[in-house]
Amino acid sequence: MSWFRRPATETQITHGQRLWLYLLSGIIMILLVLPTLIVIPMSFSDSQYLEFPPESWSTRWYGHYFGSPEWMRATVTSLKVACLTMLVATPVGVLAAYGLHASNVAFVRAAFVLMLTPMMVPLVLVAIGAFYAYVQLKILYTVTGLVLAHTVLALPLVVIVTGSALKSYDMAQENAARSLGAPRWKAFMTVTLPQIRFGVITAALLAFLTSFDEVVVAMFISGGDNPTLTRNMFNALRDQIDPTIASISTIMILVTTFMMVLAQTLGRDRKPK
Repeated sequence: MSWFRRPATETQITHGQRLWLYLLSGIIMILLVLPTLIVIPMSFSDSQYLEFPPESWSTRWYGHYFGSPEWMRATVTSLKVACLTMLVATPVGVLAAYGLHASNVAFVRAAFVLMLTPMMVPLVLVAIGAFYAYVQLKILYTVTGLVLAHTVLALPLVVIVTGSALKSYDMAQENAARSLGAPRWKAFMTVTLPQIRFGVITAALLAFLTSFDEVVVAMFISGGDNPTLTRNMFNALRDQIDPTIASISTIMILVTTFMMVLAQTLGRDRKPK
């Protein structure tokens, strides 16, 4: 019972006084997470259809997924595109956020809003525009086209996360390094970047997940020899109820959770020995 009387923060508010907030947060988390967790037992069903709870248990749909050349080809494509998107969107977004943060020109706010445009425009319009542009450029159904489109979608997230990290960073430290003779790029790499690395790692993770989970744009510009995993999953749901989708979703949940834990581990501040 002493826990209820302890201060929850630096103020005098106790855990007991905030108990309603804890309960409300728990209910919201359950409502958000429960539909996702239901997929996991469904993936171990032996039925030909999606059912919950499963009447009999089996790993047959995992075997079907790993043994299917079609699903494996789509998985490799999605992983390849997501990794390339992360490698392109992260440095570009970090440099853009740094430029906006360090600039004193009048139209910085307008430039920031402009970079967030892909988040404001409906994905269907982005997909249609990319489709017609790629037809003219002859990069439709290619990995290059997917990486370019997904980079556009991931850049706003990278800029927002990195910009938030830069707001808590004191630019005087970088200016001190520059005053001692370090070029701007070296001062950024050796002074600024190590201190905002958690934000950069988080931004890179979000860029990867944005590409890996994206389906609307992929429906228009992926296919042929380069279908994405989410596109095949959507088609499988549209054409037939394939329980393989539940096993793929479970694997994606585990991969996403692992990457989040990895980002927290790599990005947290290291305590001096």
